[in-house]
Amino acid sequence: MNDEIAALASGLPVWLALTMSAAMGQSPAAQQGRTVAECALPNGSSTKAGAEPVAIIAGQPVYARDLDSAAQSQILPLRNQEYQIRSRVLDDLIRRRILEAEAKKRGLTVEQLYVEDVDSKIATPTDREVAAYYVPLRSQLNKPLEEIKNQLRTNLKAIQTTQARQDYAEFLRNKAEVAVLLHPPKFDVAFDRTRLRGDLNAPITIVEFADYQCPYCQQTEATLSGLLKKYPGKVNVAFRDFPLGSIHPYAQKASEATRCAGRQGKFWEFHDALFVDQSKLDQAGLNAAAQKLGLDEKAFQSCLASGEYSTQIARDVEDGRKVGVGSTPAFFVNGIFLSGAQPQTAFEKLIEDELKAARDQSPAISR
Repeated sequence: MNDEIAALASGLPVWLALTMSAAMGQSPAAQQGRTVAECALPNGSSTKAGAEPVAIIAGQPVYARDLDSAAQSQILPLRNQEYQIRSRVLDDLIRRRILEAEAKKRGLTVEQLYVEDVDSKIATPTDREVAAYYVPLRSQLNKPLEEIKNQLRTNLKAIQTTQARQDYAEFLRNKAEVAVLLHPPKFDVAFDRTRLRGDLNAPITIVEFADYQCPYCQQTEATLSGLLKKYPGKVNVAFRDFPLGSIHPYAQKASEATRCAGRQGKFWEFHDALFVDQSKLDQAGLNAAAQKLGLDEKAFQSCLASGEYSTQIARDVEDGRKVGVGSTPAFFVNGIFLSGAQPQTAFEKLIEDELKAARDQSPAISR
């Protein structure tokens, strides 16, 4: 089938030929690579202690724990990448085993099962469907519809068939009894209760490390707000500063300003105001935000000028680096790392998994 598609694709742009080939050949797991939206420095800095020395310098041993502070943020992403790889491989293995079991039960191969239950039910796309598929591609293809109609019809049917096969495999998996025991790595991440939004006793805590000048941090504000509304009493959000001063010159003072506003009981109000308009993070903009929120302006400006919160902000940054944060936004959902401006569904999956785990543990605890 792939050879046929390759032949049909000759004369088409490379990207479309690849689409046609991929439509019939790639697994869902192979298509999951993507770019994460985040504000990042060139380098970042995670942890394992070891009893045996890793080097001896002039008779003095150097242990793995001595490397922690420097290697931390580089190791954590690797541990998470390892989990993601294992998770994708496990998903593919589960689907394959379930498909093999269903095919064996019916005396078929997996390919015969697909042909019988899926492929045979996919109708050939109509001229109208092909035309609708062609319209958004017209400028890239730069060929009249009639000249490539058959190729497009083949391509469209291949895409529909691949999607239907994936849906069928997922349908079989949902019917099967599958217990996934592979869990993502978790990290202990402290937070400040005075900078926490939501029910303090909620079973799910999202700790966010963010930079007020980072556009991707601004992007996630609506996501976090949506999660608090969807899971009242079950989710809270804790904020920690992670200003990337070398690329965001106003971020440090913005963080200090929110602490000064917090002293007057307006941390979250000031936090929200800064993310609403990131073009006003200079001194004048910070003063204007304080005035609009009805803060004691003299006390606010005195606090900001003193730099008294710079040490606490530096501690946030250091704590972030210790658990592998090197870019913003970065999140820990009950200790599970999530990097970049992720869609709300990415958070919801972790939240639902954590809530389910808590429910599953409850009977055992009561016994």
